[in-house]
Amino acid sequence: MSARELTRAERRWALAAAIPFLASLLLAGFAIGRQTFLAFGIGWPLIQIGFYIGAARFAGGAIDHPLVKSQVMLHWMMMALVVTLFARAT
Repeated sequence: MSARELTRAERRWALAAAIPFLASLLLAGFAIGRQTFLAFGIGWPLIQIGFYIGAARFAGGAIDHPLVKSQVMLHWMMMALVVTLFARAT
């Protein structure tokens, strides 16, 4: 059974989904290390996992489905808010 090759747009959306997820893991490590911002630092990656799985199931596994795209954009907005929060705190 061979896997289907991803299109260029699907690869871009997969990368766009991976960046906020990796940033949330970095934030979780920072939060655990500093013992601050723990609820959000641990909760954000868990929320992303749950929402991405739910969106992918509803979309039938299509990466470029509008529901998956909206999840990606929501997490990019969340990442922008976190960056803004840290920028204002310093």
